[in-house]
Amino acid sequence: MPAKSHPSITIPPITIPPITITVRPAPDGYRFHYGDRTIPCLVGQSGITGPGQKREGDGATPAGVWRLREVLYRPDRLTQPETPLSLSAINPDDGWCDDPASPQYNRMVRLPFDASHERMWRDDHAYNVVIPLGYNDDPPEPGLGSAIFLHCTGEGKAFTEGCIAIDQGAMLELLPRIGAGSEMIIEG
Repeated sequence: MPAKSHPSITIPPITIPPITITVRPAPDGYRFHYGDRTIPCLVGQSGITGPGQKREGDGATPAGVWRLREVLYRPDRLTQPETPLSLSAINPDDGWCDDPASPQYNRMVRLPFDASHERMWRDDHAYNVVIPLGYNDDPPEPGLGSAIFLHCTGEGKAFTEGCIAIDQGAMLELLPRIGAGSEMIIEG
């Protein structure tokens, strides 16, 4: 007797609703808020700068509303984290161009790279998980700031160079909750 055929079943992808993450000043530093969670975070050593005031190398975190589009992680330090966002492994030859004169400004690049850049494969664990914020990237305008990320706190760091940093455990807890369209609001 021939086997019965079953109608094809299409299972729709799981859609995670977008969340809003807010970074606000607090009396003792800055706080990172999402859902019912509030945790300490680090911002740039120059604090949060007003809309349109961010400049390359100023050490400030740009105020505004920024999209969370993808997640990068260190596969030698973490198993692949769960997230509905696009996920890519960082490699030892990955960098991020911070040279306003380069056509690759504010883009991931392969090392070696002739223009000024930062290494994504860091020793301090800050880039174990990195979420590039949708700041100055569509298209990048030279000199307005680059490599603005949400990343893990590095050991012994009291501030970032302009990014937002949270504890790695909090980051891993957050990742499954970030859906397409999620954004970060940075208030000054």
